[in-house]
Amino acid sequence: MKKFAIFLSVAGVMALMAWGFYQAMYVAPTESTMGDIQRIFYYHVPNAILCYLFFTINFVASFFVLIWHRNRPTMALKADAWALSGAEVGVVFCSVVLVTGPIWGRPVWGIWWTWDARLTSTLVLWLIYVSYLLIRRFAAGGGMQAIAAVLAVFGAVDMPINYLANRIWRTQHPSPVFFGGEDSGIKDPHMLAAFGWNVLAWAAWGIAVLCFRVYVQRRQQILDQSEAEAALNNF
Repeated sequence: MKKFAIFLSVAGVMALMAWGFYQAMYVAPTESTMGDIQRIFYYHVPNAILCYLFFTINFVASFFVLIWHRNRPTMALKADAWALSGAEVGVVFCSVVLVTGPIWGRPVWGIWWTWDARLTSTLVLWLIYVSYLLIRRFAAGGGMQAIAAVLAVFGAVDMPINYLANRIWRTQHPSPVFFGGEDSGIKDPHMLAAFGWNVLAWAAWGIAVLCFRVYVQRRQQILDQSEAEAALNNF
């Protein structure tokens, strides 16, 4: 029954992603000024939105790691599994943003990259969470989770800066598509549908990977605890 549920979940995610691709490539009309290169929008923007989601999961879980790591170590370990998994999935989405942005920008702006506020703060955000993952991978000691959690809380500060960058400063990056003023938003219903389906599809993929990583990390934590207890008993 469990395997069947997993199969249905995977099939559902794959179907959503295929439908999102069909909507973006074949249903949404060609944008009048940028042409077909604009279709990367249906991947670039959803991935940007979702990297915020998974970095927020990392932030909330890291906050609880810091609260619980002394008095409630078991709960802190559970929160730490969510924090690590959130950072991993968030870095994947943020990497897609950093790759698709220049691919889109080169034919439209004439340059691959410019050090404006939005692009630079996105790169800083990526570097912070890559640093978080490097600490988790190579640092040792009982306080490693707490140190990484402090970095995660610090990294979360960059998210509102990144989100507001093209609202506060004049940037090469386009003005906000949503909530940017009276003229913002997607007017064509087919474009809006394609965008929505791709947000849903990539969210489903990210949540599926997140849950799998939390499961694997919890099993690893339990195994590590068992080995540590066995070593103490043998000593």
